[in-house]
Amino acid sequence: MATDKKPVQPLLTGDRTIPPEGAKMITIYIMGRQYRVPETLTVMKAVEYAGYQYVRGCGCRGGICGACATYYRFVGDYRLRAGLACQTVVGPEMIIAQLPFFPANRPDYDLDGMKGDLHAELRSLYPEVFKCIGCGTCTRTCPMDIDVMDYIALMKRGDLKGAAKKSFDCVMCGLCASRCPAQISQFTAAMFVRRLVGKYVLPRAEHLKKRVEEVVSGRYAKMLKGLMDMKPEDVKRLYVEREREPDMAEPGAWTPKDREHL
Repeated sequence: MATDKKPVQPLLTGDRTIPPEGAKMITIYIMGRQYRVPETLTVMKAVEYAGYQYVRGCGCRGGICGACATYYRFVGDYRLRAGLACQTVVGPEMIIAQLPFFPANRPDYDLDGMKGDLHAELRSLYPEVFKCIGCGTCTRTCPMDIDVMDYIALMKRGDLKGAAKKSFDCVMCGLCASRCPAQISQFTAAMFVRRLVGKYVLPRAEHLKKRVEEVVSGRYAKMLKGLMDMKPEDVKRLYVEREREPDMAEPGAWTPKDREHL
């Protein structure tokens, strides 16, 4: 990384980012090159402001998909930090490297054939889980503030339901696995456990079964065809004007006034 060269001028392309008036310009480093960008931007927007175009490592832009895992340091600071590019705001002298994909243990398996010892299935497919040394690096790395080390400990003890609940907010970015000294694929192991628990541990949702039967029977075919035949602007208006469930409503305590399609 050369600091004695003139900063590369941004090449604004595509959906141009327009910084607020009077925004302070700061120096950052992308792929080892120096750029000047507005301090108000996220890492993702700063990368685009610098002239790069995303072809991967960019999905929802809202902190949900986990596709924009990013490592960064600040000049003069020894610590390696991690975050999501769409959520992390750039800072002065930030050195950025994105990690759109991390190779992890992704074994093939058939959930339908796993009706015996579920913990044994975990041991067979993800033996590295039991090599956890409890260092906590995975937890400190997680951009979603999940206690990754704790759900791995629950897996080791056989509490798969607890591990599934603890790991529920995982966005599959892979940052935990990239820092793990035991080479555990925490995020894919957690996905496997959640699938096991959903299929074999949690009680069946009878209301969901009923709704599936209604869909298969064609109950909503006419309504769906009506939506398909509508103009796009009418569909948008229908969505905006829809009756919404109150944010703080108790589960099962609210039903819409229009129950025609229930």
